[in-house]
Amino acid sequence: MRTVSAGAHRGRGTIAAMTTDTTGTAARNGEPRRGGPADSPFVRACRREPGPHTPVWFMRQAGRSLPEYREIRANVPMLESCRRPELVTEITLQPVRRHGVDAAILFSDIVVPVAAAGVDLDIVPGTGPVVAEPVRTAADVERISPIGRDDVSYVDEAVRRLVVELGDTPLIGFAGAPFTLASYLVEGGPSRTHAKTKALMYGDPDLWHALCARLAEVTLAFLQVQIDAGVSAVQLFDSWAGALSEADYRRFVLPHSTYVLGGLGAGVPRIHFGVGTGELLGAMGEAGADVVGVDWRTPLDVATGRIGPDKAVQGNLDPTVLLAPWPVVEAEVRRIVEQGRAAPGHVFNLGHGVLPETDPEVLTRVVALVHELTARPER
Repeated sequence: MRTVSAGAHRGRGTIAAMTTDTTGTAARNGEPRRGGPADSPFVRACRREPGPHTPVWFMRQAGRSLPEYREIRANVPMLESCRRPELVTEITLQPVRRHGVDAAILFSDIVVPVAAAGVDLDIVPGTGPVVAEPVRTAADVERISPIGRDDVSYVDEAVRRLVVELGDTPLIGFAGAPFTLASYLVEGGPSRTHAKTKALMYGDPDLWHALCARLAEVTLAFLQVQIDAGVSAVQLFDSWAGALSEADYRRFVLPHSTYVLGGLGAGVPRIHFGVGTGELLGAMGEAGADVVGVDWRTPLDVATGRIGPDKAVQGNLDPTVLLAPWPVVEAEVRRIVEQGRAAPGHVFNLGHGVLPETDPEVLTRVVALVHELTARPER
């Protein structure tokens, strides 16, 4: 089994050296400041600490199903939306106002840092990210540049604005994991089979690891910018990792995700999530996250057994259930809440993102129901 050498990743010292704490919510000496977002139900659950109720947030809550989102995004391309701090701030706040969720997630896209690194791409409506020149050679990898705060200054500004606006409500930053980003770059866009990705992975492991190492550096830097600006937690999305066997995940993916999550330290909670990863949950738990996201295919009590007792879990209502009549939704929410009690910490979420056709009122009712079912007196 080929492993990635320490020299495959560049610049960890450079990234660490630029770290500052300008908001008071980032870590100091490895420990979070108490009070405010650090004492919120969400952060406490991520740290496997008791809280007043099970916290709730939804992936893709910042937009998608909200009419106010569609109105404000009208005629504004996705990448441009992500680069306008005032727009990012408003969209991020919308679900907090509407649903009363326990955490906000930054409105952005996983390809934002890759574009900042010099990759020519666009987010095409109805398709997703499309790369002008897919990665095929070592020269293509070399064209992916390191990034710093100045390259994503709009993200830094948006996070700082949001920290002020949100007050005690925590803000989640996020990024795409190296494997998922690499898949987009190799395929040239979304793929159902990931055939080109796997062909490169198997056929030229050295080039594959070089690409993932470069993307891990970009991802780590992007997340560190968000942490420095004041996010209370981060989530690493490995949306397509479920396309792999556990053996391939451990060989081709785990070292790079570990580099990212380990490079962040323990200052803020780190969440790791993938789709179709039921057989990978144990390995994903080894990558260094504090919380492992679980999609709807694996019951949370089963997932906890695979992940181990030292991680919280996040999930895992099937997003399509929200389209069913309320009694069905309620029954599924109750089931997930009960199964989540097996974990040392549970953050209620969907098993993937909110579908655009979801009735926002249903999301609001789910938040209220979870809070009601899990309310416990503070001591």
